[in-house]
Amino acid sequence: MSVYRVLDKLEAYVHDATWLPGGYRVVSEERVIELIEKIRASMPEEVGRAKIIAKDQDRVIRAAQEKAQAIVDQASTVHEELVDQNEIVQRARTTAEVVLREAEERARKIKEGADQYAAQVLVEMEARLAAALGSVQKGRAALANAPRPAAAPASAPLAEAAAKSKRAAFDLATHETAELESV
Repeated sequence: MSVYRVLDKLEAYVHDATWLPGGYRVVSEERVIELIEKIRASMPEEVGRAKIIAKDQDRVIRAAQEKAQAIVDQASTVHEELVDQNEIVQRARTTAEVVLREAEERARKIKEGADQYAAQVLVEMEARLAAALGSVQKGRAALANAPRPAAAPASAPLAEAAAKSKRAAFDLATHETAELESV
């Protein structure tokens, strides 16, 4: 039976009750309680739940507010962490750029120094080779202008001097080449 039908019966019962002087009506207590129990039995379950929720509404509202605050706090914490990470990344990039510029500058200076050293060594080697070449040319000129003796023993000191000059030039060139390779 629906709640509305039971309520209609209760209303009809009260209207049909006996009238007393003073505007009162006489109704059977048993009949009224019976109709109230039928109303309770006919009420949907949701009404009972709504009644419980209404009683607990303060607790539910407090719980919802606490949950909302927890979510806001968590979001704030995550936001701060992301900001911190972004700042760390920016600082790292800045530091990396500075280190890279310094390394490039040092490499440029080292290359310039190496180029200057190589040029200096080459100039010195050229001077020594020119001196050695001059000695060779003088020796050849001396041989070409010298009278040729009939005996071989007279030319031995001159051949020895030319060989020493060639050996000295060769040793010098070998030494300079070794220095350049070590650079």
